[in-house]
Amino acid sequence: MLHYYSCAGHVVFGACCRARCRRVPDDGDSVRRFTIALLQMLPHANDLGANRDKAVEYCRTAAAMGADLALFPEIWSTGYTEGFDAGRSDARDLWIAQAQPVDGDYVAHFRRLAVELDMAIACTYLQEWDPVPRNSVTLVDRHGEIVFTYAKVHTCDFFPMEAACAPGDDFHVGTLDTSVGPVQIGAMICYDREHPESARVLMLKGAEIIITPNACGLEELRLGQFQARAFENAVGLAMTNYPDGHCNGHSIAYDAAGRLIVEAGGAEGVYLAPFDLDALRDYRAKTVWGNAFRRPHRYAVITDPDVAAPFDDRRDGHGKPWERTQR
Repeated sequence: MLHYYSCAGHVVFGACCRARCRRVPDDGDSVRRFTIALLQMLPHANDLGANRDKAVEYCRTAAAMGADLALFPEIWSTGYTEGFDAGRSDARDLWIAQAQPVDGDYVAHFRRLAVELDMAIACTYLQEWDPVPRNSVTLVDRHGEIVFTYAKVHTCDFFPMEAACAPGDDFHVGTLDTSVGPVQIGAMICYDREHPESARVLMLKGAEIIITPNACGLEELRLGQFQARAFENAVGLAMTNYPDGHCNGHSIAYDAAGRLIVEAGGAEGVYLAPFDLDALRDYRAKTVWGNAFRRPHRYAVITDPDVAAPFDDRRDGHGKPWERTQR
């Protein structure tokens, strides 16, 4: 059974909750807080309807807790399963058949729910795409309008499932209308965060807060890496992961100075990450990090597509030589 818990100034909805939170001062109405609900949910494998219904339940809970935005874990529509058995000739087609179009019923369901709840929703799914699907998140505002759909750029091509996905072609930042005013939101997905260029590009495009659906084990090194993305770019970060029984939880959020806002334990639940927008913007206006003292004219090698040893012999999840410029 799920219950409400108080956690250092936050309300957490979960079972056997263990979460670390930084206390947020109670300043009444003087602080403009933008609150992201991290929906750390255990999925039903390859069951679109069951996963949709569970997400609806969690979104309703998040809205009742005062969230401005509900964030799903990665490819929630299928539950980020292993995908398909490459040894079965029909398995890949059956897996691709689960893909949902942006203008289809799955996204439309959450667009209607966003209006009903007056809450933005970042829904994740296997997106229908030609010739193969994409690993995507669609950000829907509280009016039911699509702000953007982002497809994962750094697909995990060393896994057969993601090697069968089309990578995204750009990083997106959009203006999200909220009850506390407009907020610039960017998105990256799981393995994107392990490449510093992802958060850097989003910062350069104006992101104030970056949302990150995730599906993998999160341990000290990965969490520290994620914290560094916030600190070095002076952006807020929020990540939702799957709980124990699928991954290991630890959905987490940091402010623009890299300070912890909330870190979940392994249990299912709704974990709130309140961002003080005035403090975030004041910090960004004064910090030496982010884009304050960069020298981009010295960085040409970063965009060089040539790969030298010892990184030049990698193969994808299907055993084929990996060609980065062909994906």
